[in-house]
Amino acid sequence: MRAKIVLDLGSGGGIDVLLSAQRVGRTGKAYGLDMTDEMLALANENKRKADAKNAEFLKGEIESIPLPDNSVDVIISNCVINLSRDKNRVLREAFRVLKPGGRFAISDVVTRGDINDEIRKSMLLWVGCVAGALDENEYESKLKAAGFGEITIEPTRIYRVDDAREFLSAAGVDVDAIAPQVDGKFMSAFVRAVKPAEKSCCGPSCCN
Repeated sequence: MRAKIVLDLGSGGGIDVLLSAQRVGRTGKAYGLDMTDEMLALANENKRKADAKNAEFLKGEIESIPLPDNSVDVIISNCVINLSRDKNRVLREAFRVLKPGGRFAISDVVTRGDINDEIRKSMLLWVGCVAGALDENEYESKLKAAGFGEITIEPTRIYRVDDAREFLSAAGVDVDAIAPQVDGKFMSAFVRAVKPAEKSCCGPSCCN
């Protein structure tokens, strides 16, 4: 069985990278990508404490991943891609660095249906990474445009307005006024997709 290479986009303190490093074993590799020196310093300190020799933390932006084409088996991420201003580029980069047959398996916040900017701002007070969240259908379309297949978006938590009533009321938001535009429209989800495998050559004609 070939070694697995995992990449965590927006790896922060590196906990998910270190867990991945354990899963892939000594013959595998887990990369973490973050743009801030503070998080990279914390991640490397956590790596030192865990003695995780098969983990490596890279400085860079998720819109320009500092890894070669076709070099990663699995991409993970936790509520980071929705924060990017250029999600199309992030997804194209993810597709580029994945090996054929590689898996995109992230957690993100997505929306369902039309939501105006003022409502998003109100919900941002409660759900910290909702500001740039994509509609689930738009997310799927962007993944397809980047080249991915086998796309699934599986809700893991659907946010209800009553869950945030006390918090939003304390922040001066008229909860009853926004309820119809909020209830059930924000959700955490697993977003999964696959980079299609390369077609095998069945004869001389396909190699011309």
